[in-house]
Amino acid sequence: MSAPPILSYEGLSLQQGAGWLFSEIDVHIGPRDRLALIGRNGAGKTTLLKLIAAAIDADRGKRTVVPGTHIVMLEQDPDFAPFERLIDYCLSGEQPPAEHEIRSIADQLGIDLDRDAKTASGGEKRRAAICRALASEPDLLLLDEPTNHLDLGAIEWLEDWLTRYKGAFVVISHDRTFLTRLTRQTLWLDRGALRRNEIGFGGYEAWMEAVYAEEARAAERLDAKLKIEAHWLERGVTARRKRNQGRLAKLHEMRAQRAAMLGPQGIAKLAAATDEVKTKTVIAAEGVTKNFGERRIIRDFTLRIQRGDRIGIVGANGTGKTTLIRMLTGEMAPDEGTITLSKTLTGIIIDQQRKLLAPEKRVRDVLADGSDWITVRGHKKHIQGYLKEFLFDPNLVEARIGTLSGGERSRLLLAREFAREANLLVLDEPTNDLDLETLDLLQEVIADYEGTVLIVSHDRDFLDRTVTLTLGLDGSGKVDIIAGGYADWEAKRDRRPQSAAKAQKSAPVPASPPPPRAAKLSYKDQRDYDLLPKRIEEIEVEIAKAEQEISDASLYSRNPARFSELTAQIEQLRAEKDAAEERWLELAEMVEALAG
Repeated sequence: MSAPPILSYEGLSLQQGAGWLFSEIDVHIGPRDRLALIGRNGAGKTTLLKLIAAAIDADRGKRTVVPGTHIVMLEQDPDFAPFERLIDYCLSGEQPPAEHEIRSIADQLGIDLDRDAKTASGGEKRRAAICRALASEPDLLLLDEPTNHLDLGAIEWLEDWLTRYKGAFVVISHDRTFLTRLTRQTLWLDRGALRRNEIGFGGYEAWMEAVYAEEARAAERLDAKLKIEAHWLERGVTARRKRNQGRLAKLHEMRAQRAAMLGPQGIAKLAAATDEVKTKTVIAAEGVTKNFGERRIIRDFTLRIQRGDRIGIVGANGTGKTTLIRMLTGEMAPDEGTITLSKTLTGIIIDQQRKLLAPEKRVRDVLADGSDWITVRGHKKHIQGYLKEFLFDPNLVEARIGTLSGGERSRLLLAREFAREANLLVLDEPTNDLDLETLDLLQEVIADYEGTVLIVSHDRDFLDRTVTLTLGLDGSGKVDIIAGGYADWEAKRDRRPQSAAKAQKSAPVPASPPPPRAAKLSYKDQRDYDLLPKRIEEIEVEIAKAEQEISDASLYSRNPARFSELTAQIEQLRAEKDAAEERWLELAEMVEALAG
């Protein structure tokens, strides 16, 4: 760090039960740091944030803060119970922010702070907490899962605010896209130790695997059997990532196959469907329209959902995602059109409310109805072995649900539901409260699932890694059907002059005659069209070369500066490649239009 830290914690130690959660760790935060705090569920990330904020006391350690530094923490689950309205919560505390500042941010986030706090949704409470934190004008902002319960519009607004923010922040999040876009440094909390690297989250996974590989080699050289066994999970994570690379390649193949079944505007080729395709269809929607009063929620939606499809449904809150899910699963009938479900369709719905997880129940009760054995899609398994597959300590089998963290509860529910035999799985915001390793596991389970999956999520990276089709809702009633993930839908939206929702709100203007269409590309456009394919190939070669060098597991320990340089270079090259591909696609569409 070039500037002196505004906060330091030296020799920080905290006891938990009979052991130490942290032992002799050092934390230094500079005035412009953008820190990602990474670690497994239970590693103590939230506890560390509370120690930094002085919300709790350490057993040992020296905390030093530059005088006048204003520290604000956005908690994962703030307590709204004592407050009548959301604005009352925002104005609470010893140094509450000015009400006009709070309401200004609330207007941008689209939240009515005069709402009754007891009946407010999770998303409304999260927005209110964000209003309070940001209006406080902190020098250091501590963010614990800030994107939970937010829709895409609110997440993008928060990203923009943090990009312009002049202070420092430390963020815990499962949202890889959010972390990659915003962070420049990483704190990695692992087995009671804290490591820091001057790279953003984009370089974290390569750094983590390099550290684990070096530790494993050191353990083998020492012939310390116990130490080697202690790395089973870490090496399992590395192996899982390698398997996921193969699954991602398979996912891209599936997307290409699905794209071939769609028309140029994303309309299913129903008339051309073969008998073989018809037999694979599990849900067929044709000409579906749904209204609520005078508002049209879904308009003229047509799609055949095939066995094995993994479909992501995205859009801002209130655009009709839940309505679309309810119609596709037969829970709600359309006003116009038809939806036909296969007679053999059996579904599992995992919703945000986690209704099955009563606090007084044991893990054994939820997972196996009190038994020692569980039937997993037709195969009998011992409950403790099955818990290990979902990254649980097998000894938790007798634990009460109320003692589990939010992430552990979500993981337990996934373990229960994925054991059941069904050919349709509906996941409503499945990534809330999950750590990054559990997200990797969930992606792996979805990849191996033989049935059809419908996913409602605001986690952009998760959708990009799992779905073959994306249904995008913009609030106008139109449903975009895109072969690919969230990034593919976002690219289509960015190519539009304005969104359909904005077009509806815009005042009508007198029509003017269109300008004469150019008969050919301009010199610059033609040059880009001719040269970009070669440049894209050159970038791919540069990326492959840099990735080959950084794959050396000993590089980080030998030359951390070179490791950081390569990480930044790879991120820059990938961004350049994305921009080049996007530009060439735009030009290709122009060429096609001119030819027509």
